[in-house]
Amino acid sequence: MQFILYNQWSELPDSANKLFAEGEQKSLFLSRIWLETLSAHALTNSQSILFACVVENSRFLAILPLLEDTQNGLRSLSSHFTTLHSLLLSDRDRQNAILTCLAEGLANHLAQTDNPAILLEPIDSKDGKMIQVQEFMESYGFSSHPYFRFFNWVHRLNGQTFDEYMAERPAHLRNTIRRKKRKLQHEHGYDIRLYKDMNADHSLADKAITDYQNVYQTSWKTNEFFSEFTPNLVKSLFELGWSRVGILYINEQPVAAQLWFVVHGKANIYRLAFDEHWKRYSPGSILTQYLMRYVIDTDKVSEIDFLTGNEKYKQDWMTIRKKCIGIRLAKQAKQKNSFSRAMHSLKKLTSRN
Repeated sequence: MQFILYNQWSELPDSANKLFAEGEQKSLFLSRIWLETLSAHALTNSQSILFACVVENSRFLAILPLLEDTQNGLRSLSSHFTTLHSLLLSDRDRQNAILTCLAEGLANHLAQTDNPAILLEPIDSKDGKMIQVQEFMESYGFSSHPYFRFFNWVHRLNGQTFDEYMAERPAHLRNTIRRKKRKLQHEHGYDIRLYKDMNADHSLADKAITDYQNVYQTSWKTNEFFSEFTPNLVKSLFELGWSRVGILYINEQPVAAQLWFVVHGKANIYRLAFDEHWKRYSPGSILTQYLMRYVIDTDKVSEIDFLTGNEKYKQDWMTIRKKCIGIRLAKQAKQKNSFSRAMHSLKKLTSRN
């Protein structure tokens, strides 16, 4: 069992793909396609990828995807697009030995840098693997500083149909959507189109992305710093059949748009936007209900995830709130010379008197 660092995707042997495939089953944000798109389109010039791995006889036992930043040191391979980061781990029966190897390797690597610290985020506060990483790093002389990042709302269907799910939503939500749909249909008319599985017609995928971007630009949202990330992600996930782009049109003009990704039975509500001019009709809620019906009754998902944020409207749709945290690990400074040690002892003695 040995600790190995890889600096490029091309350096990773094919045998590493098994761990990424296992991560993909748990979350889109642990999949290779997500991490590759992130590293290709959402890094600054000062950042480069680094995979901290534990390998045994060419078999990958653990992969921790990281970034090396010349300005801010070592951190998770993540950005503001990421809602979950974790360790990819294979052999749970030898978890302690694997994490010991990982922590020792990271500690030795960081000891050779100008900034011996690492930032891990965002992490599910109940992620036992990452909590153990923290504990093992502490055993190698690192102090840990956990902090709150955000809340994450989800709903587990447990076999519910859409009608059963909707019947449990707050009455004010159901009544508002019913009233707004009737009002919008009466005064203007509207049409909802769902774009998905477009391998045979890339022009439809391009139209979906263009219409989403047009709505985004008329919404309250600020421009994204890495403007190429989301379009490339949506295109890549279209090819895998994971993208669900819902657009609400009025008079053939897109006025509300949502990006959802359905991955191994889990629907991730990734981006929402609507034209402020049409706010009085609640087009976003109408579109959310439409997509909820589709992923529940057609995709047959077992879980819906509203990702980051504690907004009230998310609480109307979801039932479970999870907490995500960050952990900063920094090497504890040693006393540099006999004078500083003497001063430390003097302070302790003085404090007793």
